Amino acid sequence: MEENKMAKGLMIGFLAGGIVGSVIALLYAPKSGKELRSDIKLKKDEFIDDSTEYMKIAKSKAADLINDGKHKSEQLIKDARERAGTLLDDANSLLSDAKAKAGEKFGIAKEKINVESERIKDAFKAGIDAYKDEKTKDTI
Repeated sequence: MEENKMAKGLMIGFLAGGIVGSVIALLYAPKSGKELRSDIKLKKDEFIDDSTEYMKIAKSKAADLINDGKHKSEQLIKDARERAGTLLDDANSLLSDAKAKAGEKFGIAKEKINVESERIKDAFKAGIDAYKDEKTKDTI
């Protein structure tokens, strides 16, 4: 980028120096007014043509830089979308795995609760039966 600025400044300096040098040379040349005006007109046309050519080149380079920038930004956006999609897929996979593991743990916990509740029911029933037996022994 710095080289482009330097090259641009150098080119403008050459053009400006050429114009000033040509004008001074024409003014100090031993020519008649008619010849001098003709030479000035000729040089003016040459400089206009040169500056027009320079502008065409500058516009072409600017268009190339703009197109290159657009292409790079489109590629960056495409890469970002792909990465986001990959991350989303990975996150969904992790979530599915977590759900499956949680489901397994829930099933195991539910089974343990059922077994323990059956043991508690059996123990409670045994306690009631023992109480009834003791009560019937006391009444006899």
